[in-house]
Amino acid sequence: MSNRDIYVTQPYLPPFEEFTPYLRKIWDNKILTNGGPFHQQLELELCKYLGVKHISLFTNGTIALVTALQALRVTGEVITTPYSFVATAHSLLWNGIKPVFVDIDPMTLNLDPSRIEAAITPHTTAIMPVHCYGHPCDVDAIQKIADNYNLKIIYDAAHAFGVRCHCGSVLNHGDLSVLSFHATKVFNTFEGGAIICSDEKTKTRIDQLKNFGHVGEVTVVAPGINGKMSEFNAALGLLQLKYVDQAISCRKAIDSTYRERLQNVKGIHCLKSAGEEIANYSYFPILVQSSYPLSRDELYQRLKDSGIHPRRYFYPLISEFPMYRGLPSAFKTNLPVATASAQQVLCLPIYPDLDLAIVDEIASFIDAQWM
Repeated sequence: MSNRDIYVTQPYLPPFEEFTPYLRKIWDNKILTNGGPFHQQLELELCKYLGVKHISLFTNGTIALVTALQALRVTGEVITTPYSFVATAHSLLWNGIKPVFVDIDPMTLNLDPSRIEAAITPHTTAIMPVHCYGHPCDVDAIQKIADNYNLKIIYDAAHAFGVRCHCGSVLNHGDLSVLSFHATKVFNTFEGGAIICSDEKTKTRIDQLKNFGHVGEVTVVAPGINGKMSEFNAALGLLQLKYVDQAISCRKAIDSTYRERLQNVKGIHCLKSAGEEIANYSYFPILVQSSYPLSRDELYQRLKDSGIHPRRYFYPLISEFPMYRGLPSAFKTNLPVATASAQQVLCLPIYPDLDLAIVDEIASFIDAQWM
């Protein structure tokens, strides 16, 4: 296979010498945080690149999710997906909100709109879908339900940087969208995140909440948190932004190679591509079906033993963790598609520096298990 370990994703790191001028400016002006010049510049540049009206930078995506719920004063119950990273549901618990899990669509692995209405109760106040693997949710169907029942929508868009849908940036849908800039993401600031909103009043509230609820030097108006992005992380983001189109192009080539090499492997199902004008190629998930000679876990272990480290992403389901599995909505009988998908999914390595020859080797290894 390879003479070095290959992991499912690795951060893209621009040449270090290009970061030196940013670092020098931080040292010279001695502004390290609290909305410094790089922080302000990155917000402006991201609004332009993403095609959104307002963005508030955060120290990470989880704190951004927690704050988004607070900004909209969400309470009671929130309908969400069990098929995501635990931060999605954890943000609800941190706000004293009850998650209500709804099954996913078998084609996209996103929250299934046809199952949302049956989960709505008098206590439901919002829907929190996830653009899983960067594939857009059915935003029109979800919005129609939210409008009919007067519900808020907060999209967990951790995977959806730069993703578009039929009418432009997918981040403009819902009341708020939340991004993650973790080191494993398409665009990263090592650690970071952001909330997208459509009006200045909401941005002002979000910015207050991420700064302890401060309004001015001596006035605090809400029980906020310290969610501010540092100047160092913002500077890194400005440098990353210069290379993000190149990074997505590399990911696209890897995605295409996998699809071409795996399309005829019996028992290996590649999720349908979101489309060239939409996708950011943030992950490459496959489903290892019963017609394949190995189980998903057997293939996972054989790849690891050969120096390839995929991820069973997302497994287990959020609904199977101890703090959630007692909820009625967490029962496996309510979540047949999510349960089956979690048992079959395997995300293969995809990141800009991954050589296409290695991608071909990984696909050949998966195909060779039939021999």
